[in-house]
Formats: sequence, C-alpha cells, structure tokens
Amino acid sequence: MARKGDASASLYGEPRKFDPKFRGPIHNRHCTDVLCCAIFVVVILGYIALGIVAWVHGDPRKVAYPTDSYGQFCGQKDTPNENKTILFYFNILKCASPIVLINLQCPTTQLCVSKCPDRFATYIDMQSSYRYNKSYWEYYRQFCKPGFNKPWKSVAQVMRDEDCPSMIIPSRPFLKRCFPDFSTKNGVLTVANRTTFIDGRGKTRNVTDLREAANGINNVLDARSIGMKIFEDYASSWYWILIGLFIAMVVSLLFLVLLRFTAGVLFWIFIFGVIGIIGYGIWHCYWEYHRLHGIPGSDLTIYDIGFQTDFRVYLQLRQTWLAFMILLCIVEVVIILMLIFLRNRIRIAIALLKEGSRAIGYIMSTLFYPIVTFILIAICISYWAVTAVFLATSGEPVYKVMANQTLCKYANLTCYPETFNMTNVTKLCPGAQCTFAFYGGESLYHRYIFVFQFSNIFVFLWLVNFAIALGQCALAGAFASYYWAFRKPADIPACPLFASFGRAIRYHTGSLAFGSLILAVVQLIRVILEYLDHKLKGSQNAFAKFLLCCFKCCFWCLEKFLKFINRNAYIMIAIYGKNFCTSAKEAFFLLMRNVVRVAVLDKVTDFLLFLGKILVAGSVGVLAFFFFTRRIPVFTQEAPSLNYYWVPLLTVIIGSYLVAHGFFSVYAMCVDTLFLCFCEDLERNDGSTAKPYYMSASLHRILGKKELSPKKLLG
Repeated sequence: MARKGDASASLYGEPRKFDPKFRGPIHNRHCTDVLCCAIFVVVILGYIALGIVAWVHGDPRKVAYPTDSYGQFCGQKDTPNENKTILFYFNILKCASPIVLINLQCPTTQLCVSKCPDRFATYIDMQSSYRYNKSYWEYYRQFCKPGFNKPWKSVAQVMRDEDCPSMIIPSRPFLKRCFPDFSTKNGVLTVANRTTFIDGRGKTRNVTDLREAANGINNVLDARSIGMKIFEDYASSWYWILIGLFIAMVVSLLFLVLLRFTAGVLFWIFIFGVIGIIGYGIWHCYWEYHRLHGIPGSDLTIYDIGFQTDFRVYLQLRQTWLAFMILLCIVEVVIILMLIFLRNRIRIAIALLKEGSRAIGYIMSTLFYPIVTFILIAICISYWAVTAVFLATSGEPVYKVMANQTLCKYANLTCYPETFNMTNVTKLCPGAQCTFAFYGGESLYHRYIFVFQFSNIFVFLWLVNFAIALGQCALAGAFASYYWAFRKPADIPACPLFASFGRAIRYHTGSLAFGSLILAVVQLIRVILEYLDHKLKGSQNAFAKFLLCCFKCCFWCLEKFLKFINRNAYIMIAIYGKNFCTSAKEAFFLLMRNVVRVAVLDKVTDFLLFLGKILVAGSVGVLAFFFFTRRIPVFTQEAPSLNYYWVPLLTVIIGSYLVAHGFFSVYAMCVDTLFLCFCEDLERNDGSTAKPYYMSASLHRILGKKELSPKKLLG
C-alpha cells in the first residue's frame, strides 16, 4: 500500500529512491558546487587585495587626529604640530553644533594649538596692552597663524586675512578640540564664572549668545564624566561580571540537561496557563456585561456612538464586553480543538526536544562550537571595519570655500590654500576661507572609492553568512550521526563534530558559499532600501514612501524564508552530501510533506528556548542585582563600590542572554536536524525487521503500533 507521503508526490516532488544501505551521513562524497567554490576563493583573494590597497592608500590617523585648515594633523610626530595636539577654532560662533565641529565643517579657520585659552581676551585689547606690556601679545599669538608676528597690524586687516582670532574664550579640550568651558551656577549658564564677555568688535555680549554654537556640548561633557565613571565601575567589577557569565553558562547547561525531563511539563503548564487566563477573561467579560445591565446608556451600540477618541467610552457599553467575550470564546475553542487534534504531533515535538537534550549529552563538544563561529564572525567584522576606515581615509586633502554668505557663488567649490589669497573670492565673498573639507582625489582609485566600500559591505555579508552556514552544517552532521546510530551511543562514530566539520570544509565549501551568496544579496538589497528610506525621510512623496515600505516588508519576509530554507538545506548537505539546489529542493518537499509537524515543532521549540533564555538571564540578573546592591549579607564586603550599580548589572543580564542564546542555538540546530532525520526515517523505513526505525524508543512508543504500519506512517 502506498505511503501517505507518496500520495502527495505530485504536489511535493517525485517519489524519492532510497539507498537500502544508507546508515547515516555519507562518508564517500564528492565536491559540490565547485564553480561557486572557485568564485568564493577568488572573491576572498580579491577582498584581501582590496584590504592591502586600502592599507597602502589609507591613513587612519585622519580619524584619530583632528586636522587643521591646512590638512595637517594635530599632534603628529616629526611635524611642526607634534606638540600641538588640540584643535582651536578662531570664531566658534560660526559653528552651529558640536557635530559640525567634529566633522570639521565649521566655516572658520582651524588651528592646532598646544593648549586651549584659559581667559577672555580680544585682539583689540591685546593691541592696547601691547604698547606697555608685550607679554599680552606673547600669550595671544599662540592662537594666531604660525609665523604671524605683526601685533600692530590693523584689526580690519587681521580679521580679513584671518591671521588671528578676534577673541578668545576660556575653553577646555574635549575630543582633542577646544570647547567653551561652560558651567551652570544657580541655574545660570556661565563661562569661567562670567555671564558676559566682550567680543572682537568691542561689544558686550551675554554668554548665552554662545548657546547656538555650544548647543549640546554640556550634555556631551557630562557624558564624558559619566563615561569615566562607567569605566571605573567596569575596572572594579569585571571579574564579578565574568563570574556572573560563568554562572549563566552553568545554568544554561543545566537547563538543556533538564529539558530531557521537563520539556513536556513546561509546555503543558504554559498551555493550561494560557487556557486558564483566557477562561478568566471570558468570565470577566461576562461579569462586566451582566454588571452593566440596566445602567442608562449601556445598551447603546458602538455604531450609535460612532468614533470616540476616549476609548474608555466603549467600556461603558454592554456590546463591547459581549464582543470581547465572543472573541475570547472563539480563541479558547480554537486552542482546545488544536490540542485535541494535534496532541500526537505535540507529543512528538516534545519527544524530539528531549531527544535533542540527550544527543547533546552524548556530543558535548557541540556546545562549545559557537565559540568558533563567534571568532570567525569577529574576524570578519574586524577586517570589514579596518578596511572601511582605510578606504574612508584614502586620498589627499581636499579644500573647499567656506563662506558666511549663503549667496556666495563660490561656496563649497574646490580651492587651493597656496593661491586662494590671490583670487577675487575674498572680495566677492567677504570672510570666505579656503579650509580643509575631506580626503579624496581625482585618480582612478579615488573615483571608485564608493564602489570599493560597496564591495566591502557585500563581501562582509557573504563571509558572515558563510561562517554561520559552516557552523550549521558542521553541527547538523554531528547530530545526524547520533540519530542514524542504530544502537545509541555505541554506534556513534568517534569525534562526530570534528569529522562533520572536515567534510563540510573539504567537500561542501561551494554549496555553503552558494547559499550564503543568495542570502547576502537579499541582505544587501535590504541595506540599500534602508539607505533610501533614510534619504526619503524628509520627502513629501507619500507614494514613494509606501512603495519603499512594501519593498522593505517583502525583502524582510524573503530573508526569513531563505534563512529557513538554507538552514534545512545545510542539514541535507551534511547528511547526503548533495549540492545546494538539490538539498534545498529535497528539504523543502520533505518539510511540506510534514508541514503540520513543522509548524508544531517550530512553535514548541521557540517557546521553550525563549523561556530558557528569559530564565537564565532573569535568574542570573536577580542574583547580580542582590550582589551589586549589597543585599546578600555573606558577600557584603566582597561587593565592589560602584558609581552606578546598573552598569555591571545590565552587562551581566545582556551577557547572560547572549551566552544562553549561544548554547540554545546549538540545541535548536540539534532539534531541527533530528526532526529532518525523523521525517526521513519515517519515509525510508516501516518498522519491520528488514527496515527498522532508527528513532529512539520514546518516539517509537509515541507513534504506537498502529503508526508503525505503512498505511499510517506519516499520521
């Protein structure tokens, strides 16, 4: 009699021909997707070459050091600015915000200095004092252009040529730049305890006039103080944080072990809890419905009162509570019916979860494989970030005309500092300066910097997805070796994880690269869509926004679907050693023939693992809270003195969640692999002596004798 899976062959693929000698992951394999493997190797070599070229042309000092108006680094060794490590702005009033300062886009002369000004002074006052005391000029000249030594030059000419600042303000260095030394005194903004100052034109001004230029600086400086305190907290509590993460690792391991015995109990407690909560909701709705009986106005309909902004109005209507009660009744009935008709599949899902815990117990090395994946991804991220920085800092200094007048036709045009004063730009646009803008060039390399950055992102996505795929395939091969061992654990091969990893690298690099490539392309498209969305935020084109939102939603769904297909394709590759497309097709049709079991197992697994992550992070977090707040009498003296106890607490909670996620990702891969092997086992074998099942005794009992007959094999 034909099997149920074969009857649906027209919908889910042709009947598969099985090898009667199959006994688990195939060892005699051949290389798959060789062309993609070759392309992948060439791309990696090209990526290395790109990094070398970027390293030759780039200069990360352009990021680490501030740059003056002449494109010279402040604090660079063996230069005139070696001892001048701080950037000074001639007229900070021309700067709109700290972001403008940090990005070197402020339209005023920028100079490297050894220290920031510590007093109020103007060029006019300096000239007046210079006649009887030259020390005023000696102090003021350190903030003028190098080589300028004409204190008698008229103020108008000095301001025109930007030889010196018209005024200096008490400042302090932050991010290697001189920011006004703001402080608050009795709620009043002050600079060096003064609320007024004299500008370069001899006019008395209030310190609040600097607010626009210094907007947000106080917050940034406060953030620096907070940052120092956070650093101190980490310095005094880092070993306790490590202890907390170690406890999280132990708790995660214990949870995985206990799932073998408690998976079913936890799931059914949750299910009956949900049924009880919904039942209480039905009773409460009925109680509200009965309470409102006879109250004037409660018998009106929602249609009668129309739309109301105060939704509490609807809660005074009997019809509202009747609708809630009907809706909850429908949900309650649906859940109960699903439990009745899917009870056997839920039992199978729980049994697979227990089997996964048992498999990990026999192959404990798999729990530590996420460390390998983490190292590979960390290498990819580091290489991408370094390459991006070197690419961004490639090129020679480019200078732009910075003009105060918005109507200046020369604004933002390229200029050359050596010849700028000989042009008529300063006459047509008074106050215009030729200042450093960014690093670039006109060579072929510099014209394709954007393309190189684009390629850097794409290859980075490809390599990260490959590292994840390699881990999934290696783990799948190890767990498949467990399932297809007829006598467990006696027939499990030695070092199954290492053997599976070797097979994946030796034979299936091309297939893993192929699946990773498809996913990387979709992710790159999503990055481009996010970039376009960022650019269109100020747009008023509603249709374009709607279309972009639809594309983002579609590609998000596509990425999720591809991750699901790739994950199961890698499992089939680990078992049978076929190419990516064949494995993806067979995995897809196999899952479609067991679609109900897939849905049930997926939801049961997701719930239990989510519960485990919350349990691990929550329990360790509570313990850390009591410890760092000195509420555990035994450890009161050992607890470090902290500025903010939430710093190590949040670190422990987030770190514990990530540790649990790493362990549970192995568990999820184990369950998915065992499920595919279970489906294959049902289609290959019939439980007879000639074709015995490879499943565990617990799964055998759940299927029952009736399910072991060929007629009801897939239930």
